[in-house]
Order: sequence, then structure tokens, then C-alpha cells
Amino acid sequence: MSNGHTLDLNYVQASFQRSLKEDDDVVIEAYIDGYNELIKFLNLIGTVFSFVSSDVKSKIKIMEKHKEGENAMHYDSFRRMMNYERENNLLEKNGFVSGSRTMLRLHRGLDFIRLFLKRLSESDETMSTCAVCQCSYNETLAEFHPWYIRKAATLAMHALPSRPDLLKKIFGSEESLNAALDILPQALSYCDEVYRRVEQLYTDFDFHGLP
Repeated sequence: MSNGHTLDLNYVQASFQRSLKEDDDVVIEAYIDGYNELIKFLNLIGTVFSFVSSDVKSKIKIMEKHKEGENAMHYDSFRRMMNYERENNLLEKNGFVSGSRTMLRLHRGLDFIRLFLKRLSESDETMSTCAVCQCSYNETLAEFHPWYIRKAATLAMHALPSRPDLLKKIFGSEESLNAALDILPQALSYCDEVYRRVEQLYTDFDFHGLP
């Protein structure tokens, strides 16, 4: 179990490492475990991405219902889920909440989180966290948000604290921060591999355009 108040990168790394299945698949349960920990990052940086955090939580609840339902066996991994929903024409079924569509939203959010964490860790003390956040957002999530959300998010980023204060808020004490920065590259490498695999699966199934 992770701790309750700061981002536990050991837990993120262990979860995403456990999610890697065979050479090209990702286990959904382990993916969600890691993602649940990363949600803390969104919450800890303030109200800037509270709307994303709320949306992520709702998507995870949808997937938990799939995992508990009568067709739970088909929601073991991304590939199995996508095959099942495509072969049974579930993507167009009225009243059905597609797991593939739901997980696509989480996948896009992971892209932002991993990029922002990487750039935040690599920036120097004088770098504006607002600028780092804006660049990361514009290259990832912004593409999928309507204008009014992009505008609100960009304005809210100006309230982000300085890099030292933000890192302390995310990771805790200086000792915890140093330990986190040591493990961050390895943790991000697993995040990157998970993202790469899921990205490829959505490409292979031609599911990137799911509404």
C-alpha cells in the first residue's frame, strides 16, 4: 500500500511494472493501481487540474464495475478488452459504457502526468512551474479539451507555487524528496513503457478516435 499524503513513486513503479503483460499488453487492474497513486499528483498541485482528477476517478469507477461484472474475464488486459468490445460490436451499443473508450481518457491523462513530472524534475530552481505545466499541458491534454477548459486551466496554472515548494508538496520532507528524485527516472521509464504499449494498442485497433 502507498502512503496517504504524498506521491509514492515506489508504488507507482511497482504497479506499472506489474502491469506489463507479455511483450505488448497491459494488465488493467495493475494499471489502475498505479494510476490511483498518480491521481495524488493532480490533487497535490492544487485546484489546477481538479476537473481532470474528478474525471479520472469517475472513469476508474466505470472500470471497476466492468471488473466486477459478469464479463469481468474480458477486462483483464487492454488487448483482451479491445478484442472483446470490437468483436461483440459493443462500441456502438446503446446504453453500454465502453471500457476501451473509458481507458482512452485515462491514457491521455497519463501522457500529461508523466511529461509534467519529467520536466518538473529536470528543470532548475528558477524555472517557472507555470511555464513547465503549460508546455506539458499544451502538448498533451489540451488537444482534447474545449476552449473554455483550456482557458480556465491556463489561468489557474499561474497559481502554481515555485518549483521547490511544489516538489515539497508532492513528495514531503527533503529526505523524501531526495529519495523520490532518485527513483523518479526509473518510475517514469515504466510509465513510458506502459504508455507506449497502450498507445500502440489504440493504434492497432484504430481506437484513437473513439468519441
